[in-house]
Amino acid sequence: MSERADSKVAKVLRIAVVQGGKVAEERQLKRRETVTVGSASGNTFVLTGGALPAAFPLFELHGNSYHLRFTAQMDGKVGVGDGPLVDFSALVSQGAAKKHSSGTFELSLTDASKGKVIWGETTLLFQFVTPPPEPAKAVLPDVARGGWWRTIDRLFLGILLCSLSFHFGLIAAVSGREVSDDVTLDEIPDRFAKLIIPDKPVLPPKEKAKAAGPDTQAKKQEKHEAKKASAPKKSAPEDAAAAAARHAQIAKAVAEKGILKLLGADTGNGGGAIEDVLGSGGGNSDIASALAGAGGVSVAGADSIGAGGHKGGGAGGTADIGALATHGGGKVGLGSKGETRISASVSASAPEVESSTLDRDAVSRYVKARLRAIQSCYEKELKLNPNLKGKLAVRITIATSGRVSDTEIDEDTLHSDEVISCIKSVIRFWKFPFTPDSDTAVQFSWNFVSSQ
Repeated sequence: MSERADSKVAKVLRIAVVQGGKVAEERQLKRRETVTVGSASGNTFVLTGGALPAAFPLFELHGNSYHLRFTAQMDGKVGVGDGPLVDFSALVSQGAAKKHSSGTFELSLTDASKGKVIWGETTLLFQFVTPPPEPAKAVLPDVARGGWWRTIDRLFLGILLCSLSFHFGLIAAVSGREVSDDVTLDEIPDRFAKLIIPDKPVLPPKEKAKAAGPDTQAKKQEKHEAKKASAPKKSAPEDAAAAAARHAQIAKAVAEKGILKLLGADTGNGGGAIEDVLGSGGGNSDIASALAGAGGVSVAGADSIGAGGHKGGGAGGTADIGALATHGGGKVGLGSKGETRISASVSASAPEVESSTLDRDAVSRYVKARLRAIQSCYEKELKLNPNLKGKLAVRITIATSGRVSDTEIDEDTLHSDEVISCIKSVIRFWKFPFTPDSDTAVQFSWNFVSSQ
């Protein structure tokens, strides 16, 4: 019974690789498949040593039958069952091994075949064996396997069910209540009514008076108009007299304030404080009368000071600059004030470019277009030092982005740190419209000369 079962099972190859008289590798294939050997890593058996090809199909599977393929450089023997082993040359001469179109020889094998293949220093032994039965899968008992119920956390499930029951019950209770659409203020509890309609705050007396201000002012205005309408009307002469009295009262109050009080003050002899200057000595105390008596004002000389002349009268004279001067008068002219104008010239030399790929004319045009800013730095310092002149040789480095990455002064006969600092600040913001392949140094010089 077991022999019949074994005969029905397709046998698989068992191959051993012998190198240097020792078994280097032994393997039993799990299924029937083509076996390749060679030096490449993708072969079934990777062989080393000798002039071996990358891959060679030694046992080629056609359908369900194996075919041994070998070359004239190989040696070996093949037998069937317990019969004798026959070498490759005899198999070729007997016609058992047929020549393939690729130049190799092909020998059909059965499940009872066995033998060896010698290829250089490597020997491969092969035979067909019955594959071992697949091990049965371990089956756990029902108690050990359990089910979905045993894999669930009982405590977590209980808490989840309680939470769901509570929330769904709460939703059902709320949704089942009837809500009245029309609710009057009488039906609202007092604690909610106070939130909706707050109590009116009690205002202090001042705030009450302020709050009632507009109404009170309106009432007062009405009463005033009523009194004005009921009062008897005065005649025109009485109104004019009252206005004149009020005007006199205001003039008196103004005369007693500030400088007018000083001008009208009594000096003790019946005259005002400056009556001797403006008046003719009549004892007038108001400013209008004093001014009415003044006849003129003359320039006092050295002979008249302290001589006790008249206090007024006579014709006034006009004094000009010529009358005050010792040798006659003259005109005085004042010129208009202006800023000192500085004129300077700055000449630039052709730049020296340390690169064959950078356009020298393009660099020159870019620098000349910004010569006015360089000249401005020079003229600013020339106002302080009119004798300033000289030459500056500047070396800049143009980065691959087109901006100036470094500025150095190669020659300086100008000897002005302020001008150099200003020029460096101007150059720092330059960005050339072209980008070199690498950082490129450019040198150019300027001659500064004053044009005054």
